Amino acid sequence: MLDILLTASVSFIITFLAVPVVLEVAEKKKLFDIPNERKVHTRLVASLGGVGIFGGFILASLLSIQGHLNYEFQYFFAAALVIFFLGLKDDLIILSASKKFIGQIIAASILIHLGGIRLDSMYGLLGFERLPEAFGLALSYLTIIVVINSFNLIDGVDGLAASLGILTMLVFGSYFFAIGYQAYALLAFAMAGSLGAFMIFNHHPARIFMGDSGSLMIGLINAILVIKFINVANDPLVAIPVPSAVAIGFSILIVPLLDTLRVFSVRILNGVSPFTPDRNHVHHLLLDRGMDHAAVTLTCVSVNIGFILLAWFGRFLGPNYLLLLVLAVAFSGLGFLYYYKRPRRAVLIAKRGEAAVGITAATATKVVTLTKEKEAQSAAD
Repeated sequence: MLDILLTASVSFIITFLAVPVVLEVAEKKKLFDIPNERKVHTRLVASLGGVGIFGGFILASLLSIQGHLNYEFQYFFAAALVIFFLGLKDDLIILSASKKFIGQIIAASILIHLGGIRLDSMYGLLGFERLPEAFGLALSYLTIIVVINSFNLIDGVDGLAASLGILTMLVFGSYFFAIGYQAYALLAFAMAGSLGAFMIFNHHPARIFMGDSGSLMIGLINAILVIKFINVANDPLVAIPVPSAVAIGFSILIVPLLDTLRVFSVRILNGVSPFTPDRNHVHHLLLDRGMDHAAVTLTCVSVNIGFILLAWFGRFLGPNYLLLLVLAVAFSGLGFLYYYKRPRRAVLIAKRGEAAVGITAATATKVVTLTKEKEAQSAAD
């Protein structure tokens, strides 16, 4: 228990000290996220918070997890480096969807083929048990990539992705600690500590965004933990076996995961790329109902906690009936949001003082750099 507390504390302190430095660098270099018609913020905000999150998480993990006893973690950290630099580049210079996808495939391949993070069985879901190798590999790649992107796509409101990340890390970390999987518990609590420190700067109105370098990282760690949870919890020899672990794992990630699957499906049915941005996410639906950022975050986290409790108390129903129950409740809630959706309010792109920054729809970067000439012109205006 002491190791858990120390790891979470170290990651919290490192991130808490790192984020102000990132803010100072972003201010000096004028690196800000650009508001547009799809985004909900109306001012320039630094979007490099993932640097602070990654720094606290990786240092605390390396200090606490014994690599010689947990060889697979060297591959977890290698995949984390790939995802971090992929997200960091996308925060600074927009990457095409194909390049981001290739980077995620590389990270997933490291986890699956070297780290042993893969799904070889459906554990009774839809009547399937042991899976053919090719199908198991395909399902593993799909699961990892969807989970990685789910936290990236849910990161649209101040504090939302970080709050959901803290929740999932605490749930997975507590379970792994209870069954004696110390290294996986340390991994989860290291991320929870970093996200807790980041929330100090990310609650509404946010001083900094985590960016893709942060949200993709949360998704990667959740992908590792949920697959490990499914494989371990179904083992009858484990200290706390969990019936219907597949459905419970889905329920732990239900808000970001179901939102991503729904949005991807709608985009594909409309004949566009699943990575095409829009305003169809669950946080957009809640904003259109008049909620503010804090209310949206509290609602989504509360709903996720409700589904975790529903899945836990219904675990003896079996994976099929439990998943059907969870999906029925979830889609009923989404139907309610669609039915009572209010007309979308106009989004203010930039304040008067920021109008001279030179923000255009055709910009090729997610950050805007203010040169001295532009600053002088802005001051003159």
